[in-house]
Amino acid sequence: MIDMAIPFPELSPFVFQLPMFDLFGFALGPFGLRWYALAYVAGLILGWRLMVGMVKKPGLWGSSSPLDEEDIDDFLFYATLGVLLGGRIGYVLFYRPEMLADPMSVLRVWEGGMSFHGGFLGVCLAVIGTALGRKKSILSLGDAVAVVSPIGLFLGRMANFINQELYGRAADVPWAFIFRTDPEGLARHPSQLYQAALEGLLLFILLQVAVRGFGVLKRPGQAAGLFVAGYGIARLIGEQFREPDAGLILGLTRGELYSVPMVIAGIALFVLGSLRAGKAKPEQAG
Repeated sequence: MIDMAIPFPELSPFVFQLPMFDLFGFALGPFGLRWYALAYVAGLILGWRLMVGMVKKPGLWGSSSPLDEEDIDDFLFYATLGVLLGGRIGYVLFYRPEMLADPMSVLRVWEGGMSFHGGFLGVCLAVIGTALGRKKSILSLGDAVAVVSPIGLFLGRMANFINQELYGRAADVPWAFIFRTDPEGLARHPSQLYQAALEGLLLFILLQVAVRGFGVLKRPGQAAGLFVAGYGIARLIGEQFREPDAGLILGLTRGELYSVPMVIAGIALFVLGSLRAGKAKPEQAG
């Protein structure tokens, strides 16, 4: 099995790293920018700019856009907090509750450990808070966020691959990798790349087609429903190749357990958007 595997390339988890240096008698460093941190920053900035472009195109939403650029700018701040705090707290509660015995370990985010499902809940709170504060539609803001979210997911999974973390199960496929961080040294699925393709690239294309080809933004809730259900399905597929990063519950990995409700909620949200749109048409006609 190992003879067929691809040795992991020489990729540093740092974009750049500064060695330790002395400043006025104080030793500082080493400092560095990790690809994982850059993925978060780039995902937020690219998503923000794409959302701004979307709200400037009223045709995507119907007669007029329900949001403006200031709404998106305001949301960016709260989304950043939601992603970072939600992702970290979710990781601790969902995967490593034993860390609560050492509260300082919860703050050491540079040691790794973020949960998508926790970050997702954090962003949901940011959407609700921003929409209520600015008196805008929660569903419309949620739709805009949903359309751009796969960008961050793609970049995050690629950073997982570079960090050699969240790798896959043992495999004998020709494209299996041997990750240097794997204490067992087994040939494994590059599940991070599978998830980047499914949760990031494929889901992004699906949402773009739905927005530009089927006008889902004109029916508030549908784009968000597609994203939530689509992510849940993509994650369920990815979990079949990913090494479980915590104990099973009822025979399911944590990723599977937390994704099943997302599929159900996403379908319900999409149907709600359809029903609301269908109800609005007779009222407009009358």
